[in-house]
Amino acid sequence: MPRFLVAGNWKMNGLAASVEEASCVTPDPHRGDCDIVICPPAPLLTRLSERLRGTAIRLGGQDCHPSPCGAHTGDHSAEMLADAGAEFVIVGHSERRQCYGETDDVVNRKVRAAWRAGLTAIVCVGESGEQRAVGQAQTVVGAQIEGSVPIEATATRLAIAYEPVWAIGTGRSASPDEITEMHDFVRCACHARLAQNEAAGMRLLYGGSVTPDNASTILSLPEVNGALVGGASLRASSFNAIIRSLPITSSR
Repeated sequence: MPRFLVAGNWKMNGLAASVEEASCVTPDPHRGDCDIVICPPAPLLTRLSERLRGTAIRLGGQDCHPSPCGAHTGDHSAEMLADAGAEFVIVGHSERRQCYGETDDVVNRKVRAAWRAGLTAIVCVGESGEQRAVGQAQTVVGAQIEGSVPIEATATRLAIAYEPVWAIGTGRSASPDEITEMHDFVRCACHARLAQNEAAGMRLLYGGSVTPDNASTILSLPEVNGALVGGASLRASSFNAIIRSLPITSSR
């Protein structure tokens, strides 16, 4: 089974005081087969890297520009993230797709930029409530995977996070049946697109109002190899509770 991955996306939250909060995030020694990642706003990466040095907590960025450098005011490159201490980067989040018009092609280029800098990309896919209501959920997600995930993707350099847009930040999570159905579909899409051993080892995360109350149920579902956590990752107490909701081992 793929190694678990739990990533906290702080979004546009956090100041210098948040560094100490992050230092209270503690992996569970009984769940050692797991990567715990915090993705803070870019200005906090260096401070967090210094504070968390020597711990098991790893860092990620929330986005990157496809280019390594250049006249791109307000942007930052994957190389800059790596230089600040990141090992992962989220790309294609629905908020980037919706608010900034990012296409699958742009996301694909950002994945390649992450690899260029030695980062692991977490590619987000997901449908809107309207798309699900008219039966287009799998069509939308399948197209996003085909357009956003390079065909040469490997399980060590990429993970896929299914985040139903209608569940993000709403307090409403997808049901276990909805999650299972979509994660099964995403796994099949990986097998259709990627080398078979890479598709089998690809980590599939669920995101969308993951909380300490529902984490145990979600993380025990077949084909769920971790979570991309939003608001509940801002407090060490709730993020730790989610981490401790992981199955004791990855053999399920």
